[in-house]
Amino acid sequence: MHIEAGVVQGAKMVLSYGTAAVSFSVAAKLAYENIKDSGVLPFAVKTLISTILVFFFFEVLPHHPVGVSEVHLILGTTLFLIFGASSAAFGLALGLLIQGLFFTPFDLPQYGINVTTLLMPLFAMSYVASKIIPKDIAYKDIKYATALKLSLMYQGGIVTWVAFWALYGQGFGVENLSEVFSFGAAYMSVVILEPFIDLAVLAGAKALNSLKSSSYVEARLYNSAK
Repeated sequence: MHIEAGVVQGAKMVLSYGTAAVSFSVAAKLAYENIKDSGVLPFAVKTLISTILVFFFFEVLPHHPVGVSEVHLILGTTLFLIFGASSAAFGLALGLLIQGLFFTPFDLPQYGINVTTLLMPLFAMSYVASKIIPKDIAYKDIKYATALKLSLMYQGGIVTWVAFWALYGQGFGVENLSEVFSFGAAYMSVVILEPFIDLAVLAGAKALNSLKSSSYVEARLYNSAK
C-alpha cells in the first residue's frame, strides 16, 4: 500500500496533508476514549506492541511492488481485534513512520498519503465490526465469515484509497488504470489469507485465559460489549 513516489506531485500533495490530519484527529479521539477507560500505561503498551508488529509486517514479511504500489500483509484486522482501534491506528502510523525514517526515506514525502490509506479503512472496519459482531460475542469467538467480512472491509478500503490517490495524481489513462487494476487484483488475494491468521491468533488468545482481565489487550477480546 506504499504509493509509488511521483504518483501524486506538487500542489496535489496538499490534499494528503488534510486527509492525514483528519486521520490523526480520529485516532486521537479514539485514544482519548481508550485512555479514559483503561489508563495511559495500557494504551502505551498496546501501541508499542502494535508499532513493533507493524514494523515487522512492513520490513520483514514478504512485500512486492505491483502497479502503483506494493502488496503487504498488514494484518490490520488482527491488530484491531487484539489491541483495539486506537492502539492499532497509532501502531500503524508509527510503524510506517519508523520504516520511512530509517529504511525507506523516499517514502516520507508520501507519508500523508500512506497513513491515510492505512487508517481510514481501519476506522471504517471498526465501525462495521460494531454493527456485525453481536454485543454478546467476544472477539475470540468470532467465526471465519465474520473475520472475512472485516478483512474485506479493511483490505478493500486500502485498495480503494490507493486507487483514489493514483487516479487523483495521474488521471484515467489506460496505463494508469492498468496499474491500478494490477495492484487491486494482487492485493485482494491477501483477503483470503488474513482471516485464517486472525482466527489462528484468536485461537491462541483463547488458550491464554490469564489475559482475560488484562487491560493490555482489547477489552472485547474476551468480553461482551458493555
